[in-house]
Amino acid sequence: MLGARSSSVSGNQMTDQKRENKGSAWDPLVRVIDELPVGIAAVSKSGLVDYANPIGAAHAGFPADQDIIETDGRVFQVAQINVPMGPEVCHVRLSTDITEQRQLEDELFQRAFYDDLTGLPNRNMVERTVMSLAEMDDAAFELAIIDLDGFKQVNDHYGLSAANALLVKIVDRLSAELGTSDMLARVARDEFVLLRSPATEAGAVASDYQKYMSLLKKPFFIDGLEVLTSASIGVSVYPDHGETFEQLYSNADRAIYRIKDETKGSVRFFDPAFDDASNERMKLEQRLRLAVHDQRLCCAYQPKVDFGSGEVVGVEALLRWRDENGDIRPPGNFINMAIELGLMDEITHLVLAEIVASRGTIEAAFGANTSISINVAASQVEDPRFMAPFLENISETGIADRFMVEVTEEAFLLKSRFQTEVLPMIRETGARVSIDDFGTGYSSLSALSEITADEIKVDRSFITDIHKKPRSQSVLKAIESMAHALDMSIIVEGVETLDELNYLKGATGIQLAQGYYFAKPMLLDQFSKQTLLSGDLRAPPTPARVIPTRVSGTRSQ
Repeated sequence: MLGARSSSVSGNQMTDQKRENKGSAWDPLVRVIDELPVGIAAVSKSGLVDYANPIGAAHAGFPADQDIIETDGRVFQVAQINVPMGPEVCHVRLSTDITEQRQLEDELFQRAFYDDLTGLPNRNMVERTVMSLAEMDDAAFELAIIDLDGFKQVNDHYGLSAANALLVKIVDRLSAELGTSDMLARVARDEFVLLRSPATEAGAVASDYQKYMSLLKKPFFIDGLEVLTSASIGVSVYPDHGETFEQLYSNADRAIYRIKDETKGSVRFFDPAFDDASNERMKLEQRLRLAVHDQRLCCAYQPKVDFGSGEVVGVEALLRWRDENGDIRPPGNFINMAIELGLMDEITHLVLAEIVASRGTIEAAFGANTSISINVAASQVEDPRFMAPFLENISETGIADRFMVEVTEEAFLLKSRFQTEVLPMIRETGARVSIDDFGTGYSSLSALSEITADEIKVDRSFITDIHKKPRSQSVLKAIESMAHALDMSIIVEGVETLDELNYLKGATGIQLAQGYYFAKPMLLDQFSKQTLLSGDLRAPPTPARVIPTRVSGTRSQ
């Protein structure tokens, strides 16, 4: 066997012998072979080395039964070819140092199948693993998509470095709870895939995923900052919900999609009935596109009331969809879809156009000096290309100082172009700015010091049954105190009961409110017939109401 015996003839000795027998004609060939970066050793039938170049002689002790040899931190590939030489066979052994090649292959493999930031497997590795699992007899496993909620806001507010640190901490926290046969992979910026094999009982599965969600809801501490996050989890099961990675991933993603439409931060298993829902959604998308094209979107107007004086100080324009059957749909039924379809810019311009066209009716009902609030999505206020013509249209109304642009708090707290470019544009037109749904986003009270808004609108979640909730009372008092210190007016939305109003009157210094207790949102034809005929509703009897009979039920903008 090659390498099984040691030769007593060195490479140089063999070269000298050849030169004696063949003369100088061999010299150039021998010098070339000696300088090759490959070990070459020719072994006779007897097992003796007839010839070896320097590298081949150095590798003569390599085991003969191994193709890959690792020694002294280097990796060598060994091959043997048999060369017939008359009645005998010469065994030629080739040995090559492939250390650098192996390192490059490892790097390419790492890049192809693992995530640089977290070290987790990536989408390619998950696909390969799913294929392998599916080939096993009686295979049954789960594919779960873990989609981080609000990660973009974390990234924009705290910066890329902190967001990356958060991802690493999330991975560490989840990895500590994985089973020995589970695989956690990162497949997108804020999305992970968890393979659980084998699949477990339905009850245990639900419990495990609830555990993962609870882990992610606990605070993360990054550079001295407390960062909160959550996740939505969609699950599909092999083979019930698909037999390939694409099928399983798509169905888990559809489960995530249903979560986004319902309640974020929950777990949902794929259900074949989603197909029916998907078809219905496609129909609804087409109807919404036609409604925008045909300008069948309209506004309902809800007064803002100074409940001390009973005066209507403003009115908010709230989007509605009058569908082809004449039914009125509130924005909760379609606003997220409009955002996803890229329709919001056109819709917001339509809302402004209606306000301008209805100005006379609005002023006749609520007064010529009332403010007019219009909602703009956070994604829109970050885009100067949208805001510039929008604000120009407001300026052209001649009453820009009466407009209140309502945006959610995230627009103020994200490191975006809103603060640096758009906010100065709003100021230049003379319009004012309100922070809508304050208290529901990622801000803290201390972040108010960075905000230069004119009004804070406290979210209704703090107002509902506030007379029974000491914690909500404390939060409201803190918001009120800081708002006054920063010279911002404060208004509460969602006031629906006399008890809630009495608490505001007796325990706070807040004077402005909005909600069903005073008036529900009304379409133009409703308040032109009802409001105008009811007399001067800006000075109603105590308790102050814009409409004499209160509308009961849960508020829905």
